[in-house]
Amino acid sequence: MGQHTFDVQRAAMLNDPSRYRFISREELLSTLDFIPSKNTIVTIADIGSGTGFFTDTVAPYADQVFAIDVQSEMHEQYRTRGCPQNVSFITAEAGQLPLDDAALDCCFSTMTYHEFGRYCSIEELARVVQTGGRVVTFDWAQSGMGEAGPPCTERYGLSHVIERSSEAGLKTIRAETRTETFVHVAKK
Repeated sequence: MGQHTFDVQRAAMLNDPSRYRFISREELLSTLDFIPSKNTIVTIADIGSGTGFFTDTVAPYADQVFAIDVQSEMHEQYRTRGCPQNVSFITAEAGQLPLDDAALDCCFSTMTYHEFGRYCSIEELARVVQTGGRVVTFDWAQSGMGEAGPPCTERYGLSHVIERSSEAGLKTIRAETRTETFVHVAKK
């Protein structure tokens, strides 16, 4: 199930504003527990950042943002498109992050969990988030219709993320399946 990567030749699709129909800017920021005027989150990581579409959403509210993707070509497209000065690039698998323990206040992934949903990935995200920090996952629901995103056979269900998060020592504080997607918010 899953474990593929997005085709770099189609990367321009990742910058399409219609992606906000699956997750809005406001919802993403609220799940990260942002109070934008107070700049409460200092260090964040976007896991599976691609061309930085959602990274750009959170960057104005953080001191440091790590755009993490397994494909360096995605980073190159993001750099070419232009990125905020507080964004640093890391080319790595979600299950093997070159970050210290508790290095992040928060991490999130948007529509990429199906690409790295191996058990060790959630453990790794839990390792790099500090106590009280959040691990936020938006992805394509296995129960979806498959009209957008990857085929349903390449998706995980929300129960998979809840179970893996619990096993990694994270507490689920929000879990919701929608028509085509799901959201999971966990706290360490």
